[in-house]
Amino acid sequence: MIEIERKFLLKDPGILRDLEGSRVIQGYLSSDPDRAVRIRIIGDQGLLTIKGASSEDGLSRYEWERNIGVKDAQELLKLSLPGGIDKTRYKIKVDAHTWEVDAFHGPNEGLFLAEIELNSTTEKFVRPDWLGEEVTGQRRFYNAYINSKPYCTWENL
Repeated sequence: MIEIERKFLLKDPGILRDLEGSRVIQGYLSSDPDRAVRIRIIGDQGLLTIKGASSEDGLSRYEWERNIGVKDAQELLKLSLPGGIDKTRYKIKVDAHTWEVDAFHGPNEGLFLAEIELNSTTEKFVRPDWLGEEVTGQRRFYNAYINSKPYCTWENL
């Protein structure tokens, strides 16, 4: 139940142009960095996720996730903290891995993040040329952070 991932900015959002993505709506019941509780709806699927504190390098953290009904997810979203995340998620296969690339909407419009889940912190992977700067471990790029401090409010875009 330990999630290991690396996160990057997207250098070229044009790669998403002809891809089909899935709309993701999510909110937080808690955005505490030590125990974030997230509700998410992706299509006709609801998810409840609890994430623990990140390791010092930001590469790994505890993650517990379960499917829940969409109606339950909709009700829990009503209880979520102010803000909310609206994004489209694209999946791009590169070599042996699948990248999840998020294009954010609303107050986070213009933010594009690419994540790769790994089996170990030292696992090798192909880094596609459409990736930009690595932002693994930078809290301001966590969804729980931009839920309350949207991208459009950042001074140093």
